[in-house]
Amino acid sequence: MAGSVDCLESSLEKSLQSKFPSDLKVSILLDFTRGSRGRKNSRTMLLPLLQRFPEHVRVSLFHTPNLRGLLRLLIPERFNETIGLQHIKVYLFDNNIILSGANLSDSYFTNRQDRYVFLQDCAEIADFFTELVDAVGDVSLQLQGDDTVDVVDGMVHPYKGDRAAYCRAANKRVMDVIHSARTRQQMLHAQTFHSDSLLSQEEAAAAGDRRPAPDTWIYPLIQMKPFEIQIDEIVTETLLTEAERGAKVFLTTGYFNLTQAYMDLVLGTRAEYQILLASPEVNGFFGAKGVAGAIPAAYVHIERQFYSEVCSLGQQDRVQLQEYWRRGWTFHAKGRWGLANPPTPMGFGMFHTDLGL
Repeated sequence: MAGSVDCLESSLEKSLQSKFPSDLKVSILLDFTRGSRGRKNSRTMLLPLLQRFPEHVRVSLFHTPNLRGLLRLLIPERFNETIGLQHIKVYLFDNNIILSGANLSDSYFTNRQDRYVFLQDCAEIADFFTELVDAVGDVSLQLQGDDTVDVVDGMVHPYKGDRAAYCRAANKRVMDVIHSARTRQQMLHAQTFHSDSLLSQEEAAAAGDRRPAPDTWIYPLIQMKPFEIQIDEIVTETLLTEAERGAKVFLTTGYFNLTQAYMDLVLGTRAEYQILLASPEVNGFFGAKGVAGAIPAAYVHIERQFYSEVCSLGQQDRVQLQEYWRRGWTFHAKGRWGLANPPTPMGFGMFHTDLGL
């Protein structure tokens, strides 16, 4: 992450020293527990940036409302992250977006296999994620220049305040973003497909609008269960439920741990499933000290239990499991893809996960 911080510092310096200074703003949203783990962490790395450019840099640290009271005092670092985590991985630069499962640690730039979706010059999606990050930032703790944290004025404290009141306020703040985006999209859809004054592509090109006709739909899915926002869960269950015979579903994950509901859907539908998993050697916890070192074996145990059930139902031809292995690498890719049968006019559909709390 150090290299990323250096790049941000350089950009802020250039912005302020240029002949026509731009209003460059940097907003960073991290998880409180993960970002504060250890002596040297994301928080300490970002402090100089915050101290030097206080008017241009915002660092928000999301703290789960479920980690509070005696539980918060007793659970040690790293293990406290199992209670709840801010897990959004989105990188925004003007109207360009990278959706990923990757953090900004060195391994992701060298020998850690992940997946990245780059959306270029896509203002609508950029606006949505900017508003989403701002909303989650508003219900998070704000890092100060002296390494203390504080809440936004008028916001309930996530672990010192009333939990129900905090979750209600957070739900409203995030759902306002979702409702606003939905309204904008409905208006855009009406203008694009139902307007009486629609121009043909040739007429639009002649008028100077050379953008191609839209051929791809992107639906960001949000999962924030502490705030009773479960859009990703609902859509995932719908997609798995409606997968028909002959359709192909591809799942990939570095940590195979399907919920019972998802497991039942995979085993109960007629679509073909190809599931790509991390072999124990490429699991990020392989070789770790202490309890963490046993995590790869735990995932292998879950995988074997699932495959035993697949075999007991005679579905090993329909549900296939494969393990990723590459010497010296780790595997962190997560996602699901669906291929309809017969193929739809849009062909291959990608459903991206890993955006939620």
